[in-house]
Amino acid sequence: MFVDIHCHLSFPEFDQDRKTVIERLIEKQVSLVIDPGINLPTSRKSLELALKYDFIYANVGLHPHEASLPVEESIFGELETLAKSPKVVAIGEIGLDYHYPDYHREAQQDAFREMLRVARTLDMPVVIHCRDAWDDMLRILAEESNSGMRGVMHCFSGDMVIAKECIRKGFKLSIPGTVTYKKSLLPEVIRNVSLDDLLTETDAPYLAPVPYRGKRNEPAYVSKVTDAIACIREISVLETAKGIAQNTFELFRLSAF
Repeated sequence: MFVDIHCHLSFPEFDQDRKTVIERLIEKQVSLVIDPGINLPTSRKSLELALKYDFIYANVGLHPHEASLPVEESIFGELETLAKSPKVVAIGEIGLDYHYPDYHREAQQDAFREMLRVARTLDMPVVIHCRDAWDDMLRILAEESNSGMRGVMHCFSGDMVIAKECIRKGFKLSIPGTVTYKKSLLPEVIRNVSLDDLLTETDAPYLAPVPYRGKRNEPAYVSKVTDAIACIREISVLETAKGIAQNTFELFRLSAF
């Protein structure tokens, strides 16, 4: 019923109880989880986990913080090879993050363009991380765009102007647990875009929704995100969950959950 399109279930935070966490998400009717890599080693781990479970898929990518470090050219080729697995459904987590001044912006941009090239080559959607970098993000997407570009703005945090531009460029907005926070700006966006443009995620182990805020997040809590979207849009949770599942199915070209 529920889908979590961005959950780092392969991260060390789940090493002690991953099996229990997976059992819990099944009990909570989470029917699909996508685990994104942030560099070559974590992309391999994401794929390893996906190969163990029918309902878990992987993304492979280079997070902007990783891209700020010296990146060996061979890494892009290795990520491209991993992406050819049937259990990999997107290139990501990739993008730009200018929140911390120590991360090199030009290096991030170069790596981001290279990962977009991989996605174009393989005709795959991209999962984009963007923080405090919307101007450069939208500029690069315009420069690197092609007729088949599609993907997700992971953990979306922009306003309505940015939301409309992302949707116009072929991207869906992935809503995280922050939608449940009192100061969140997401309700305005959720009310004013189509349900067809929305996806749900946890970004676990980060950004746990209320009432779990401050604790380790996990994919079972994606139901709280779906509940919040349904409440904001004044429709049923079932209608919301079905619509978002269909969006997920179509974007990632999945034949079955």
